[in-house]
Amino acid sequence: MMIFWWFLALLLGSVEIYRAHECDVFTYLDLYHAIIGTSLYVKLLLYTRANLTCGQELSHHNLSAQPQFNLTKPTTFVVHGYRPTGAPPNWLNNIIEQLLARGDMNVLVVDWNRGAANINYLKVVTYSRDTADNLTAFIRNMQENGASLSSIHMIGLSLGAHITGFVGAKFNGKIGRITAVDPAGPQFNGKPPEDRLDPTDAQFVDVVHTDMDAFGFRKPLGHIDFYANGGADQPGCPLTILSGSGYFKCDHQRSVLLYLGSLNRTCNIRAFPCTSYTDFLDGLCMDCDQFKPAGCPVFGYDIIEWKDSLVPLQQTKAFFTTNKQTPYCKTSYWVDIVTWNHDTRWGYITIKLHNGSEVTEATINHKASSFKKYSETRLLAQFEKDLQKVHKISIKFSRVNAFKPKYKLRVLRIRLTHLERKDRKARAGRSHVKARDKAAGRPLSQTAPIRPPFT
Repeated sequence: MMIFWWFLALLLGSVEIYRAHECDVFTYLDLYHAIIGTSLYVKLLLYTRANLTCGQELSHHNLSAQPQFNLTKPTTFVVHGYRPTGAPPNWLNNIIEQLLARGDMNVLVVDWNRGAANINYLKVVTYSRDTADNLTAFIRNMQENGASLSSIHMIGLSLGAHITGFVGAKFNGKIGRITAVDPAGPQFNGKPPEDRLDPTDAQFVDVVHTDMDAFGFRKPLGHIDFYANGGADQPGCPLTILSGSGYFKCDHQRSVLLYLGSLNRTCNIRAFPCTSYTDFLDGLCMDCDQFKPAGCPVFGYDIIEWKDSLVPLQQTKAFFTTNKQTPYCKTSYWVDIVTWNHDTRWGYITIKLHNGSEVTEATINHKASSFKKYSETRLLAQFEKDLQKVHKISIKFSRVNAFKPKYKLRVLRIRLTHLERKDRKARAGRSHVKARDKAAGRPLSQTAPIRPPFT
């Protein structure tokens, strides 16, 4: 009989140990749940360096029930948006891993999938307010247990961005930082500040826009608003509805991929404060002297380093372009061209840099450029990658109207200057290339190779 009770006690003890090590996971729903609709339930999943891959659900009222939740450490909330199919976000594990690689913190995934999974978007929008109220109560509890509002960073994606704003407003903007990843536009465009995210919701608010002509918000919402590729129509995304669901969600989802790239430091994307995307492409906004010695702001997670410079400016719009896929960052050069045609030429330029084994290309075609005899034309060229050494430059001139008579561009001199490392220059002049069958001095209707000396 004693053996039986001993065995039972051992078994029950094992069950308790197993339960202590069980992982809590994000709520998985499907399209059926979205069609019938879901009622709101907010679950908070804690991840730390001690439980990187094993989420632990937190009690909203008894914070000491989970010993891994250390209120002396910074806390980052990750708030997802609308989930029309009910499936968990495919970026979730990645952002948890990257945040904890960056710092020893509490990462709290705000799982409000029961509520966000609903084909009735208007109903989900109403739940966003209720979710914010839930989080507000939880953060007040954190405060009462010694947490500092300044140590809180809230990352909101799409509809989740406005949830973070509602929470921040409840604390009169004392939360440390809010990051809005392509904030939702539908039902929020045109609304007053109290009904959406705005810069007063946190000590520092940074925003990225990638789909402002569809699911995203168009106007600035933060201390700095990054407009990737102008804020709409991301490179590599489908251009027609024939491509299926990707046509609707690709631009919106690109914001998450760009932010993840900033977290894992795949490459640093420099952004340039400017009044418009056109002015940026025209090269009118490359001066970042006001941000010395840090230079032009770097998009993403590390923009917090520019906080002291940006907050006094109230609201700053910054622009950058990207590649179709990771690594997304491009390399910018000034291109100065002097031509010797008798008449002014109008057209587009494509430039290729060669180093023997690799080639990188930049096409300047957002508008036609003019080339006047013996006058220097300055263009902004953004290349797909940064070649450390350049052995040859190829340039191609395309006319504005292909139906008009052909004419050619005669290049007297071309000079390329790296925007971030201005000591790196490539230049070629007519006298230099004459020995190479007038590569730069001959008419350019095809591709003309130029071998530049570097200084």
